[in-house]
Amino acid sequence: MHLTVAALQTPGTPGDVTANLAELDEAAARAVAGGAGLLVTPELFVTGYDIGDAVRELASPSTIDAAAVIAQRHGIAIVLGAPEQSGDLLYNTAFFIDDTGDIIARHRKSHLFGELDQRYFTAGDRAATLVDHRGVRIALMICYDVEFPENVRAAAAAGAHLVAVPTAQMTPFEYVAEHVVRTRAWENQVYLAYVNHDGHEGDTEYVGRSSIVGPDAGVLDSAVHGRALLTAVVDTEVVAEAQQRNPYLLDRRPDLPVA
Repeated sequence: MHLTVAALQTPGTPGDVTANLAELDEAAARAVAGGAGLLVTPELFVTGYDIGDAVRELASPSTIDAAAVIAQRHGIAIVLGAPEQSGDLLYNTAFFIDDTGDIIARHRKSHLFGELDQRYFTAGDRAATLVDHRGVRIALMICYDVEFPENVRAAAAAGAHLVAVPTAQMTPFEYVAEHVVRTRAWENQVYLAYVNHDGHEGDTEYVGRSSIVGPDAGVLDSAVHGRALLTAVVDTEVVAEAQQRNPYLLDRRPDLPVA
C-alpha cells in the first residue's frame, strides 16, 4: 500500500487559533493538490507551544471540530497538534482526524520535556498510539517521545509503517532533528515524519529542520528554515523488505537478562 504524506513546517501564529486554522486549511488544499492523503502539523500547532498560561485558555474542543471540518472538506487525514483539556487535566495531544472528519485517535505526549511541558501538562500513558489509515499503520508520538528508542521499537514491533511526530524542537538540540530522527528510522526500518515549528516564540528559538525519512535512513524531503510543505510516499512493501534485509526486529532478544 502507498500513502503520500505531507508535513507542514511553519512558525504559525502563536496564540491565534483562527490564523492557525486558516493556515491549516491552506496547507490541506496544497497537500491534496500534491496527492497527499495525510497532513502532519507541528506540536501544539493550533495554539503555539511557548505561550504561557494561554495554552490552557485556548484548549477547546471547538478548535478540534474546526480542524475536522477542514479534513472533511479537503478529503485528507490530519495529525493535529493541540492542547486537550480533560477534566482538570491538560494534555499535549496529537489528534488523528481521518479524511471524513472523524476524530479516530489521540496521542497524549508521554515524555514531558523540561519545565515548560511539566508546568502545564499531564503525561500520557502510552509509548505510542497506533492508527490504521488507507492500509498504512501509523504510530503517533510527540517530540521528546521519539528520543526514547524503546518507544519507536515498540511501535515497529506492533507493525507501524510510519511514525508521525509533531514536534517543537528548540536550540541547542539540532542534533535530534539531524541525527536521532534518522537513527530511529534506520534501527526499526520504518518511515518517520518529524514536523517542527520554525522561528521564535516567547523565549524559544525553534530549529526547524523538519524531515520525512525512509526506512534506510535516507531523507526523502526536508526543510531547514521557513514555511515548507514536505511530501513523501510511504510504501508498506518497502518497510517489509527493509525489515527482512536488516532483521533487527526479527533477531532481537528482549527476554535476555542484564547480569
